[in-house]
Amino acid sequence: QVQLVESGGGLVQPGGSLRISCAASGPTFTFSGFVMGWFRQAPGKEREFVSSITRNGLVGKYVDSVKGRFTISRDNAKNTVYLQMNSLKPDDTGVYYCAAGRSSSNSDNADRYDYWGQGTQVTVSS
Repeated sequence: QVQLVESGGGLVQPGGSLRISCAASGPTFTFSGFVMGWFRQAPGKEREFVSSITRNGLVGKYVDSVKGRFTISRDNAKNTVYLQMNSLKPDDTGVYYCAAGRSSSNSDNADRYDYWGQGTQVTVSS
């Protein structure tokens, strides 16, 4: 069984920064063997892809709306993936979910991910 636990969400003013984390665990789970992704869901909207990172941490992928503001990274020794969010906007508000996928591709498709966390709330408001 795989557990993904997000943390670091909260309330931040527009233009501010926040770093959210996702810690992965499981008796047979090999973190470095999984592509990791972040998705978000705003109230009344569908879940959308935010970012993903390859197994070796060398390549990040981003939705256009966060390019240049968000940075994804991972620490395979700590079984943790991070999302550094800068210049936050009210439109970034939502529940942010961490996901792990066995697929070898750095995918923006939620169906390619096998495990999901419970989410962490990020609210950008003055």
